[in-house]
Amino acid sequence: MERERYFEAKEFKNIKEIIYNSAKEFANNVAFIIKHKKEKEVEYENITYKKLLEDINSFGAKLYKLGFKNKRIAIVGRNRYEWVVAHLANILGGIVSVPLDKELQVDELESCLERSKADVVVFDEKYIDNINEIKNRGNTNLQEYICMSKIEGYKNFWDLKSEGEKLSKKEKKEYTDTKIDSYKMAILLFTSGTTSKSKAVMLSQNNVASNVYAMLLVENFLPTDVNLAFLPFHHIFGSTEMIVMLSRGVATAFPDGLRYVAQNLKEYKVSLFVGVPLLVEAIYKNIEKEVEKQGKTKLINTAKKISNFLLKFKIDIRKKLFKQVLDALGGHMRFIISGGAPLDKRVAQGFNDLGIELVQGYGLTETAPVISAENYKKKKSGSIGFPMDNVEVEIVDKDENGIGELRVKGPNVMLGYYENEEETKKVIKDGWFYTGDLGYFDEEGYLFLTGRRKDMIVLKNGKKVFPEELEILINRLDIVEECIVYGMPDKDNDVKLSVKIVYNKEVAKEQYPDASEEDLKKIIWEKIKEINKTFPPYKYIKNMILTDEELIKTTTKKVKRNEEIKRILEK
Repeated sequence: MERERYFEAKEFKNIKEIIYNSAKEFANNVAFIIKHKKEKEVEYENITYKKLLEDINSFGAKLYKLGFKNKRIAIVGRNRYEWVVAHLANILGGIVSVPLDKELQVDELESCLERSKADVVVFDEKYIDNINEIKNRGNTNLQEYICMSKIEGYKNFWDLKSEGEKLSKKEKKEYTDTKIDSYKMAILLFTSGTTSKSKAVMLSQNNVASNVYAMLLVENFLPTDVNLAFLPFHHIFGSTEMIVMLSRGVATAFPDGLRYVAQNLKEYKVSLFVGVPLLVEAIYKNIEKEVEKQGKTKLINTAKKISNFLLKFKIDIRKKLFKQVLDALGGHMRFIISGGAPLDKRVAQGFNDLGIELVQGYGLTETAPVISAENYKKKKSGSIGFPMDNVEVEIVDKDENGIGELRVKGPNVMLGYYENEEETKKVIKDGWFYTGDLGYFDEEGYLFLTGRRKDMIVLKNGKKVFPEELEILINRLDIVEECIVYGMPDKDNDVKLSVKIVYNKEVAKEQYPDASEEDLKKIIWEKIKEINKTFPPYKYIKNMILTDEELIKTTTKKVKRNEEIKRILEK
């Protein structure tokens, strides 16, 4: 099927061109909303696009003055304005930006700083203990430590930015006039590491800019939108989406944490956000709980049927019909993008039924990141839509069901893994990047994922099981917080399909107040037996572990399967 473009977009070779264009086109639009908490009072500061570019150029000029031109600068911190300016100052000045996961343990953080050969680190004061420890050890290449807030003993972002403002025009010019090589390494990103050692991915500015352009052709971002920056910026999905928002004149606010999501949606009148399925599903579950509490589940379900029927005649009454439900999300929500893992079909359908556009995207750090996505015209339950306009996708090594590995080609494919030619050669062959993900195209050209090649469970009889399809159904159970399906080796050299379930304490207390953990195990096992009946016998789950202890996860909330299975087998 021929790919369609739904929106007009300007194509830029690099991120510097995108930011300069937006500073001109959306000069007085709000780019970022900063919340200042002063004792009991809260103040909001609006940073315009014009001011954002001024701040980037001031901080960047000061970095040059300190001798960091052509160097590498790492960033460690929560999503906040200082993070954005530091990252963009690196990129617009041709400095290699190294965004690092703030949740890393001190040894891992030190290892990433060493492996990336970072010369400077810009850090969030919350992680001062780790930084002090690394500084005292003296194993890295770091020449300078810059704190995002004023803290004793360290240079700080705000002082350096104001010193940069005072530099002469001539001194600033060296930074602002820097010519960008769009095709050389600009960002060094460590993969989220669901395997033991993360790889360092080399991305160019063109990798990201080409992906931003492809997204703008098919997704509707408006200059009137307000976005809540949930996804960590050190993750490629989060940082590329940040550039997408900036390319369209969108305003971005920063969340106060997962517990305050509902409050933040109302507070900032959020109209769009990008999240991982765990977050998207949690928000939807809260809506369902609220509806159930009010005894309106039946009423809402009937209303959905009526509105879906009317939609066939292009009559859309969802905003009025579900006003109360939508008000619980702040009343302005119109667009959600889910990515990073498969989303429960029921949740995707649920949001769309309520009149909130929900699309799923799929990508990897190595592809900067988006490979394929749904859009408002092209959606199919369970699919990840169509490949991006400038990306080719092929399915290779297909089995009898047409399922094979996805390989991709396009301007968004990474330059390679840093100082790791062996691993690069394993995944990039003849210009194609082999994703390690399995999937298929249906007869209409929609792309479907079935799972990771390395996660697939192969039974003795040759049958293949994708744990994700079982996990999605088990995670729908109210009492299940999260789960992992795995193959437990048995005495016949076969594997027994097993599940480890983390139960939801609140639901257990509410629904089964007198139940012991053993009772809960029996209750949940009965529900698993019901789920088994929906599958052929070879996919039946035969064994279950129940716990209230959280599964081992990356900071983007993906379960570290290998580590979790290792923990299970060791017990």
